Amino acid sequence: MPHSVSLISTIAAALGLALVLGFVAARFKLPALVGYLLAGVMIGPSTPGFVADLEIASQLAEIGVMLLMFGVGLHFSLDDLLAVRRIALPGAVVQMAAATVLGMLASWAWGWSFGAGLVFGLSLSVASTVVLLKALESVGVLESMNGRIAVGWLVVEDLAMVLVLVLLPPLAGWLGGQAAPGMDMWRTLGATLLQVAVFIALMLLVGRRVFPWVLWQVTRTGSRELFTLCVVAAAVSIAYGSAALFGVSFALGAFFAGMVMRESEFSHRAAQESLPLRDAFAVLFFVSVGMLFDPSVLVEQPLRVLLVVLIIVVGKSLAASLIVLLFRYPLNTALTVSAGLAQIGEFSFILAALGVSLGLLPVQAQSLILAGALISMALNPLVFAAIKPAQAWIRQHSALARRLERIDDPLAELPLTTEERFLSGQVVLVGYGRVGRRIAGALADAGVPYVVAEQNRELVESLRASGVPAVSGDAADPAVLIQAHVARASMLVIATPDTLDVRQMAETARTLNPGIEIVVRTHNEAEGDLLQREQRIGRVFIGEQELASAMVLFVLGRFGKA
Repeated sequence: MPHSVSLISTIAAALGLALVLGFVAARFKLPALVGYLLAGVMIGPSTPGFVADLEIASQLAEIGVMLLMFGVGLHFSLDDLLAVRRIALPGAVVQMAAATVLGMLASWAWGWSFGAGLVFGLSLSVASTVVLLKALESVGVLESMNGRIAVGWLVVEDLAMVLVLVLLPPLAGWLGGQAAPGMDMWRTLGATLLQVAVFIALMLLVGRRVFPWVLWQVTRTGSRELFTLCVVAAAVSIAYGSAALFGVSFALGAFFAGMVMRESEFSHRAAQESLPLRDAFAVLFFVSVGMLFDPSVLVEQPLRVLLVVLIIVVGKSLAASLIVLLFRYPLNTALTVSAGLAQIGEFSFILAALGVSLGLLPVQAQSLILAGALISMALNPLVFAAIKPAQAWIRQHSALARRLERIDDPLAELPLTTEERFLSGQVVLVGYGRVGRRIAGALADAGVPYVVAEQNRELVESLRASGVPAVSGDAADPAVLIQAHVARASMLVIATPDTLDVRQMAETARTLNPGIEIVVRTHNEAEGDLLQREQRIGRVFIGEQELASAMVLFVLGRFGKA
């Protein structure tokens, strides 16, 4: 060829092979993600045949990470992040420490140095945000409280890893590696913290005003392609600028860009416009991971690979579950968070590469980390699929889990001082998100008594402080609805976006109160019909239908036809 086409050949091979193998995986009832990873292995340098450009693939994957994190920021406000800080911050720190210790113990058994064990353990402690988001989206819980806790948890992990990556070079000499010349740990740490603080302050104070204004100006042109270009340019440019100017990771920069862009009234449209690009580049991310993998490690060190996978999938999951339960969150929350953390990803690769370059980590450790990442990513959709049966089995067989979930929890029961009018003929409102708040406000204005059932403990504390009866827990657990006195309620309103547990809630309510009226929201017509037919739901509100009905009534009213 007259000129280099490595970029085109890499994209063509990656997307084409990912399509074929993803389709094959889906036909065999496997997650398409497995096909994407295998596509990377096939075009990687460790297998015969065509070899794609690994550096180009990695950069394309970074764009996918940026766009995906930008999309998360569009749906995840600062208030959402602060709402889960009490569990996300200590939970992420303790879970990372537990996984690091497990990794260090394994490395000690293999005869590695302390420094190698520390870097190895840290590499196994941080999960992939990309994999988590895809998994949460696939099961429809990204916008639920469980999803917010999991995403907030990983944001804390990302921030912690930024500090680790900055501190490792000045600490390398002390840990037994090659110390970088002229590096002072305290000065570097102080400078990094200052840079991150300045970046966050600029994004929250300036960006929240500037970026929505820019989006509005572009929208006024009426050009769809300019709008799409503005969204993609904001995601990629801000992410790159944050890394270049403030030392913040691409993923974190894009996340905050999405958070400030969320202030615009066009944030929903921005999320929709960027969705096709996000999906395409996310596939390239998984392909690039597969390209890094050397299959020979599975044959040469199978027991070590198995131990690494157990630490990632089992060790981290158990630690995260126990932490969430100790914070008195429901078992469903504990299992969702732990499933999301049962894999490793992009930060693990970066840290492993840095550890090898500093002489801290043996090259074989990098191969083990990549093997663990590949296998844990492939297993992650299956881990999420196991949440429901695992939850039922644990609640049935583990008295300890039941005690951890509910023992001595003042927020799991209504106070004795709750007025009698709230406990007879009241509305039980499940979920206090954007929809739930509006319903509660309308009930309060009309003088209708109601009790809120909500998984977010901080929200429950806030509601009780303002005089609203509320109980903490997963309403799919019969004990939560019992504490909300559903047996004496006139209506059960399920206002959560996650409709996976609606059947369980309806069955509990019908058992305790056969005459209760049940109202549900959903975004799926087929699911709505099924709920009304099988669960005898009084009314199912489908988002698009209700919006269309309201608009039709308004339009017909203008013509006197309503």
